[in-house]
Amino acid sequence: MLPLLSHQQTLEPVYLAYLDALEQSEYSGDIDKRYSARLVQATDNSVYQFLPQAVLYPKNQQDIQIALTLAATDAFRSVTFSARGGGTGTNGQSLTHGLILDVSRYMNRVLEVNAEQGWVRVEAGVVKDALNDALRPHGFFFSPDLSTSNRATIGGMINTDASGAGSLVYGKTSDHVLALRSVLIDGSVLDTHPLDAGLLCNPDNVSDNPLGQKLISAVAAVCREKRTQIENQFPKLNRFLTGYDLKHVWNDNLTQFDLSRILTGSEGTLAVITEAKLNLTPLPTERAMVNIKYDSFQSALRHAPSLVAARATVVETVDSKVLNLAREDIVWHSVSDLIQEVPGKVIDGLNMVEFAGDTVEVEQKLASLEAVLTEQISKGECGVLGYQVTQDKPSIEKIYGMRKKAVGLLGATKGRRKPIAFAEDTAVPPEKLADYIMEFRAVLDGHNLQYGMFGHVDAGVLHVRPALDMCDVEDEKLLRVISDQVAALTLKYGGLMWGEHGKGVRGEYGPSVFGDELYGVLQDIKGLFDPDNRLNPGKLVAPKHTGALYYDIDSAKRGKFDRQIPIEVRDAFPDVMNCNGNGLCFNYSSFSPMCPSFKVTGDRVQSPKGRAGLMREWLRLLEAEGVDVNALAKAKPLGLLQRVQNTLNAQRDYDYSHEVMESLKGCLACKACSGQCPVKVDVPKFRAQFFNIYYQRYLRPAKDYLVAGIEDSLPLMAAAPRLTNFAAQNPLSQWVIKKAIGYVDAPALSVPTLKQRLDGHASRGYDLAALQAIPEEARSQFVLVVQDPFNSFYDSGLVLRFIQLIEKLGLKPVLLPYKPNGKPTHIKGFLDKFAKTAQSSADFLNQVHKLGMPMVGIDPALVLCYRDEYREVLGANRGNFEVKLANEWLLNVIKDLPAKAPQDKQYTWFSHCTESTAKPNTANEWTKIFAHFGAKLTAVNLGCCGMAGTYGHEAENLERSKALFEMSWQQTLAKIEQPQVLVSGYSCRTQVKRFAGYKPKHPLEALLELANIYTQTT
Repeated sequence: MLPLLSHQQTLEPVYLAYLDALEQSEYSGDIDKRYSARLVQATDNSVYQFLPQAVLYPKNQQDIQIALTLAATDAFRSVTFSARGGGTGTNGQSLTHGLILDVSRYMNRVLEVNAEQGWVRVEAGVVKDALNDALRPHGFFFSPDLSTSNRATIGGMINTDASGAGSLVYGKTSDHVLALRSVLIDGSVLDTHPLDAGLLCNPDNVSDNPLGQKLISAVAAVCREKRTQIENQFPKLNRFLTGYDLKHVWNDNLTQFDLSRILTGSEGTLAVITEAKLNLTPLPTERAMVNIKYDSFQSALRHAPSLVAARATVVETVDSKVLNLAREDIVWHSVSDLIQEVPGKVIDGLNMVEFAGDTVEVEQKLASLEAVLTEQISKGECGVLGYQVTQDKPSIEKIYGMRKKAVGLLGATKGRRKPIAFAEDTAVPPEKLADYIMEFRAVLDGHNLQYGMFGHVDAGVLHVRPALDMCDVEDEKLLRVISDQVAALTLKYGGLMWGEHGKGVRGEYGPSVFGDELYGVLQDIKGLFDPDNRLNPGKLVAPKHTGALYYDIDSAKRGKFDRQIPIEVRDAFPDVMNCNGNGLCFNYSSFSPMCPSFKVTGDRVQSPKGRAGLMREWLRLLEAEGVDVNALAKAKPLGLLQRVQNTLNAQRDYDYSHEVMESLKGCLACKACSGQCPVKVDVPKFRAQFFNIYYQRYLRPAKDYLVAGIEDSLPLMAAAPRLTNFAAQNPLSQWVIKKAIGYVDAPALSVPTLKQRLDGHASRGYDLAALQAIPEEARSQFVLVVQDPFNSFYDSGLVLRFIQLIEKLGLKPVLLPYKPNGKPTHIKGFLDKFAKTAQSSADFLNQVHKLGMPMVGIDPALVLCYRDEYREVLGANRGNFEVKLANEWLLNVIKDLPAKAPQDKQYTWFSHCTESTAKPNTANEWTKIFAHFGAKLTAVNLGCCGMAGTYGHEAENLERSKALFEMSWQQTLAKIEQPQVLVSGYSCRTQVKRFAGYKPKHPLEALLELANIYTQTT
């Protein structure tokens, strides 16, 4: 039996008292004490896991001032804080056991753009790519780049002094900070910007904040006094991140001082940054990229310095492991033509070289490099196998998209050992990089480890991720050994261990890099800003006399908790365990399919990463209770009376399972995560597993039974469609259904029905024996139409027009008998029923499959269910039947048909979430098909429409469903004439009809129109 689960992680009394006092203050932001919210913020993109006491979401700077001012009182001086943005840190940068200050939910505005002077003012929580969206119309961009740019915040970039591709030209974040506004530990506000040295003589000239005056005077004095030691000690590196930038706080001739340089890179240990004024870079007028292919990764590394010498803007590299993982991912369809294979050769390394600037400059540099590469290939030099050039901006962005996804792709490596981040942003002088990497590889090879490599060879930064199993105690020990070895190796080559992502828990290596005296200066600065060590304590440095750093390489890791889950349970829930915290599901863009529930709520609990984390804890707590989850999954539900009692007591008795349910029931089951997540985390899969177990203890809502039974009941309802519609569609019935079941806007059955529309038609009257009697050579002329519940019963006209299209193409349609697909039952977690339905349908479809005639389905979600959920549940018993999507089938058909002359017809195609992520090439297929019929088709990239099967019909989801539609679909539809809109998903067409007021066509209907036009004109 599923027991009540308690986590035992109650809040410490001082934090409870503080949060109660904060709720009674003028603080206007959110305070989240839920265990689920704490768990989600306990991890980032690292291997570490620190459970915070609670999460604060301030709505403005005043909220942060109120929070810190309250904490400055004697009663709450033990309360600690850590500011957090996108949560993309790779070494626990923002993790804490205190309070999280998450500025990403509300403090994410672009406040002012001054195009004339080339600067922008933003709040700390704005996402980097969102900022560039706002700047693009002005002809500018914020140029420091990073692979997590679609979810990383500007505040996080400032706090880690982030940089990435092109940093030799564009610099680091600190090179673009003009001014900062921060809240200090006492709750006061400090504005920092460059100051002339002469102003420092009078504190009143530098700030009206007394604590700020003290900080500016003290830091200016010590950094000036230690100038020579700083110059001698700090390595001369483009990527030198000190945490506190002692070197650049003064300019070279000591005439200007800027405390912002101390705050930039401080990882939230000195103050909470709330606003930033940043300088901007003009968008280049011309861009060109050269993808250079090599016979080995070493060849790519050793060739890089000559590419830098060619004055390239960017030189990025990836090894064969990353390339091979990319080939297996959804991202490869977008770049395969841009990185083609070299006949007879194996590509084991790739350098991506970009030139950006004015047209003449770019063309000259490009021509020069091409000449050199051509000669090297002809002579067999430098390991160069070939190269490709693209000057198409969208194609260049696609290549960068593949490179950016490399971080997450490494997590898709097969086996228990996964490449992980802990020593992966080392920096050495670029001219020493190849030799350094050879020694680095020798270290890893000496431990018999696999690893992936990619990075910014132009800056001497290479991301190396060794594969370790953090559930293995010995591998966890090995992480420490390798960290120490790499730290020593970087010092040997004049580099350092943290070249791009900040220090996080790696502060323990600071003394060996800075020396005792300068490390003491860092401690003194921390003590000036935060004497009680309450801002992100345990990171970078601690004030003197407060003891050693609280966190280090050996701090608590996710693996410590995950290894408490038995291996057989981990194997039964691979999607739960494989999530590596990459956070691509936090993509800010409403035009990206993943993840709609996070986009519409702003709650990280409502995200794939959040759900996977909560499920891991659920599995761990069950094991702690001695419950075998695999056996539980096969158990029968409790008796009805017991489930009623448990449900009635749910408000009284805490059960962690309720928090997991709250997260999972917000999932739309669109499956965008299973395609777009780098490690293919499939939330709907483990959601169904959880529902199946949860409802053994508690009552299911009535609407679940309605959804699960819809496929079986539709043939009965369609026997009297008008009566059914009258009974269900009148206002009184709709009110009752909404109040009693929680279901709204249910569609009406088709009238006439499909049976009536096809009465007497040759496609009806399926007869297996008759089909088997058809000669083999004639079977290619037949097309078997696989019915689905939604189109056959709610949009029968579409099925009719598909049959007419088949006939127009000179083929013979056969409508197969209706068989339930089972998708609705799977979504609601009726796994036993789904397995029976799936097996029945699979048996039938396998029998038909033997005919050798193509089977084609209309609705993408249900066709793809045959490929995914059927294979997952049935395994080998699924058989080998294949149901094609309409576009897949048409691609083969048009090969034997003459192309139609171009017509003055244009259409815009809107895809279904499941379709666009599981089959990313679908847009290209439809475009090719329409071109063959003489029409132009344009595909639009959008987020979720908000319907997602039956999600949008559930009353509790109605508001979110509408909000999702308004995010991307509504504004896009408004720009297109209604007859041009084509929508392939039934649920999407239903949503458009509900909120846009008209029913769009399916692509098949448009093709039939085109075929009819062609017939009439010929």
